[in-house]
Amino acid sequence: MKDVKAYIESGILELYVLGDISAEEKAHVEEMAANYAEVRAEITEIERSMEFYAEEHAVEPSEQLRTKVLNSLLVNLGDDNTFTKSRTHQDDDNVVALPVARVNSFYKYAFAACLTLLLVSIYGLVNLYTKLQDSNSQLTALQTDKQRFANQVNLMDSQLNMYRDTAYKVLKLKGMPKTPTAAMILAWNSVSKKVMVDMQTLKLPQHDQKHQYQLWALVGGKPVDMGVFDAPKADSTAGVKEMKAIASADAFAVTLEPMGGSVNPTIDQMVVIGKF
Repeated sequence: MKDVKAYIESGILELYVLGDISAEEKAHVEEMAANYAEVRAEITEIERSMEFYAEEHAVEPSEQLRTKVLNSLLVNLGDDNTFTKSRTHQDDDNVVALPVARVNSFYKYAFAACLTLLLVSIYGLVNLYTKLQDSNSQLTALQTDKQRFANQVNLMDSQLNMYRDTAYKVLKLKGMPKTPTAAMILAWNSVSKKVMVDMQTLKLPQHDQKHQYQLWALVGGKPVDMGVFDAPKADSTAGVKEMKAIASADAFAVTLEPMGGSVNPTIDQMVVIGKF
C-alpha cells in the first residue's frame, strides 16, 4: 500500500489525465488503475477537479473576438483544402512528402495552462480595480459627510452660545399685513455691537435672482443699512449670519431690494419688523 500511495503522490496520474506521458507510462497507469481502486479513484478525482477548475474560470469571449476566430478558422480551412487539392493533381511522382514533425503535447498543455492563468489574473485585476474604485468613492462620501456634520455642529454651537450669552438681546421680527406668515429672529449684542440673524428659523418668501433681502436698523427714526442676505432654501443647513455692527437701535426691519441692496429702504417692500 505504501508503494501505491507513493505512486499516487508521484504526479504521474496528473500527467496521465493531461495526456503528457509516453505510451509505456500510459499502459502502466492503466494497469495500476485496473489493479488498485485507490488509483482509479484518484484519477477520477483529478479529472473532476480539472473539469471544475475549467468551468469556474471559463471566460466568455466577446462577440467580436468569436467572429474573428471563426473567420480565421474558415480562411485557414479553405487554404488547407486548396493546398491538398493542388498536391493531389501534381504529376511529379518523384516528390516525396516530408513527415510532419510531432509537436510535444507538453508545450500545448503548458501554453493552455498559462493562457488560462493569464485570463484569470486579468479578471482578478479588473475586479480588484473596481473594488478599489468603489472603496475610494465610499471613502470620499464619508469624508464629505463628516465635514458636513462638523459644520452643522459648529453652527449649532454658535447658535447656542448666542442664546446663552446674556449680553445678547433676542428680538423676533413679525410679518407685515401682506406677508403675515413671515418671521425672523435676530440677536443684538450692545456691548460687542454684533448683530446675528438666525438663518435656520428664518421664514421669508423666496425671491428671484435679481433681488435680495436687506436688514435695516432704526436709530432715532432713521434707517441704517445692516447688510443684505438671501432667503435660505428648504434643504439649507445655514446656521447664523453676522450682519453689520451697530451700537444702538430702536428696532429692526427687513425689505426686499434689488441685488446688492439699496441706499434707502423700499417701504412698500417691507416684509418683517420688530421693536425692542
